Amino acid sequence: MNILIGYDRCSTCKKAEDFLKAEGVSFQKRPIKEEKLSAKEIHEIRERSGLPLKRFFNTSGLVYKAMELKDKLPSMTEEEQEALLATDGMLVKRPIFLYGDKVLVGFKEKEWGEAMK
Repeated sequence: MNILIGYDRCSTCKKAEDFLKAEGVSFQKRPIKEEKLSAKEIHEIRERSGLPLKRFFNTSGLVYKAMELKDKLPSMTEEEQEALLATDGMLVKRPIFLYGDKVLVGFKEKEWGEAMK
């Protein structure tokens, strides 16, 4: 099952959801704020994606900025960063779309369209 991990009040997540519906792609929604990802899930998703861990942080979010993570992340281990991401769904870049064996982070229509070919 394809899973769209997002936040209902996020306009980018809404655009991604509308795109998927228009493309006829079935998916299950997982609200990131209510159903946070565990550190283990974050680790597995990141490994599956092949993306650097930094891509999973919502760097424009209020929580990220309030915690001054821009300065703190470089000195943290990957395990510490994954554990931190698991503490608050608002720290996680969204949406995340688990599509077959692919992981799409952040919505870019062209990228998502190509991934679905």
